[in-house]
Amino acid sequence: MIKEVIAKNEERMKKTLSAAKSEFASLRAGRATPALLDKVMVEYYGSLVPVNQVGNISVPEPRMILIQPWEKPMLHEIEKAITRSDLGLSPNNDGTVIRLNIPQLTEERRTDLVKSLNKRAEESKVSVRNIRRDANEAIKKLEKAKSITEDDAKKAQEDIQKIVDKYIKEIDIARAEKEKEIMEVWLYGIFRIASCWGYRAIKF
Repeated sequence: MIKEVIAKNEERMKKTLSAAKSEFASLRAGRATPALLDKVMVEYYGSLVPVNQVGNISVPEPRMILIQPWEKPMLHEIEKAITRSDLGLSPNNDGTVIRLNIPQLTEERRTDLVKSLNKRAEESKVSVRNIRRDANEAIKKLEKAKSITEDDAKKAQEDIQKIVDKYIKEIDIARAEKEKEIMEVWLYGIFRIASCWGYRAIKF
């Protein structure tokens, strides 16, 4: 019984971690990646489906995403969906494919992204803690029903806490990796600008 309770709730924590990583990946960090479009839903014959289910998504350049619909009429629907999304990107529809140019992050945008990232990470950790509460309540019910002993209940709650700590740590690691990506893209842009200035200074 205890094993079932722990396994069931650990599975919920796994899904929470997976969802958190997906949320982090969808944050635009100034680098082109198909994951940016994961949350963009397109209307397709009366249903909303992800963009990658109606066309091929590729990254021909570091700052460009190319979307080639499998059905030409979907060009307009994909364009509308991207425009409505919170990506802040302007799709370029040439009648055959859609190009998305990913602009360099400004310092203000970078700061906003980090704030959003931290907010989403904290929400995910709260979800994990809520699952812990559910698991502990299930264990207490078993103890109250005399299905398990007090010692068994205490041990189970300790095991649940270890699992919670594991998933909280995983969320923190994923958050830190995404923040590093955001910072690296921004610093790379600053370095490029500084390099150009340095080159001109030497040239003149």
